[in-house]
Amino acid sequence: MLSLTWLDELSAFLRPEQIKTNESPHPLGNSGAVTVYPQTEEDISAVLRYADHHGKKVVVTGRGTKRGFGGQREQADILLSLENYAGIVEHAAADMTVTVKAGTVFGDLQRALAPHRQKVALDPFWPDEATIGGVIAANDSGPKRLGYGSARDSVIGLRSVYPDGTVIRSGGKVVKNVAGYDMNKLFIGAMGTLGVLSEITLKLRPLAKYESVVLLSFPSGDVHEIRSFAVSFLDTMMEPVCFELLNPALAERLTGRPVYTLAIGFEDVEKAVHYQEQWVERLCPRTAAMAILAGEKVEAFWRMFYTIAPNGRLTTVGDSVEAAVKIGVVNLDVLSILRESALIADRCHVQVEAHGGLGHGLCQAYVRGSKEGVAAAIEELRQTAVRLGGYAVVKHLPFSLRQRIDVWGGKPSYFFLLEGIKRKVDPNKTVNDQRFIGGI
Repeated sequence: MLSLTWLDELSAFLRPEQIKTNESPHPLGNSGAVTVYPQTEEDISAVLRYADHHGKKVVVTGRGTKRGFGGQREQADILLSLENYAGIVEHAAADMTVTVKAGTVFGDLQRALAPHRQKVALDPFWPDEATIGGVIAANDSGPKRLGYGSARDSVIGLRSVYPDGTVIRSGGKVVKNVAGYDMNKLFIGAMGTLGVLSEITLKLRPLAKYESVVLLSFPSGDVHEIRSFAVSFLDTMMEPVCFELLNPALAERLTGRPVYTLAIGFEDVEKAVHYQEQWVERLCPRTAAMAILAGEKVEAFWRMFYTIAPNGRLTTVGDSVEAAVKIGVVNLDVLSILRESALIADRCHVQVEAHGGLGHGLCQAYVRGSKEGVAAAIEELRQTAVRLGGYAVVKHLPFSLRQRIDVWGGKPSYFFLLEGIKRKVDPNKTVNDQRFIGGI
């Protein structure tokens, strides 16, 4: 229960419509007794300064799509929502850079850039709901990471608000910026534990003239055949933006065929795309079926693909539990992960839809079922990843299960460095406390 004194103190620098009290915690945790909606950088700074001076805990959110990603606090004192802190600050079309406020919805940003034939080369899940600040803070990326790179490759400058309210700037607003240490990388993927991202400057790419997705279905389910094709394909000079393998459960949902399916995406001028499609056709095994999606069919495919992951804004109905697991292995070991996912689904009596990049080795597995079944499946997926020399991070899980499962998979050897940086930047553990690796 909030005291009247506390509400009066917040009202000293925020308007009444910027403050909302919450009746109960969210099932995914990472909520607050009160939600505040800053509209300026000064508002963000004032809230953090108040919290830091008064021993309050702050959880940062955009629109809540990643609410189930990490966190050992069911409810903090303040939920700092950047939902109303949105918009483009500066678009230097000639320099191909854009600076945006952190609460800007990713899809809105892409639509604003489209008339200039430009885009941000990132492909996060739930693009029409995820904010650019959340995408950067979580280092989110999708199947086009092979061609686009990660958030660390797109961000060239940040404005951040430290937990004590101090505003700092790292990087710059030009692509060729080499002054000092690359401080941006400290904040990207840190889950907001070092402060609140205020403004983000990103480099842009031209919109592709033409795009297609080649779907190769393997009815035999022979992973050796898929591996042989993948090796041959990766040895060519082709440059796909994605080279993603779907397990049968996910392929059925996206293509209607419950067989291993390779989604190979091309973006270029039309002639170059067709040339690469012809190369795939020549390499394609005789037992595989090939289909090409273009135009509206490509758009529909990606719209569906980017909404298959659990969304922290949505509440699961009934007793079913959802989880999202990110797995990193050597690229061709993706085949082993996806093959094992089907066996785990049977053993744990859950549904596992999974996909992985045969060019970069990152997999995503979406697990749905009973609470105990999901917990067991996560443990088996992690064991499989570790056995292959990789790792597994749980990106979405209800709060009750996050109390039992270490979503980060233990402390890495360099944990002392992360802990030291957190201690220096946020000694009072004000912002996103216990949201990152090892309870940072």
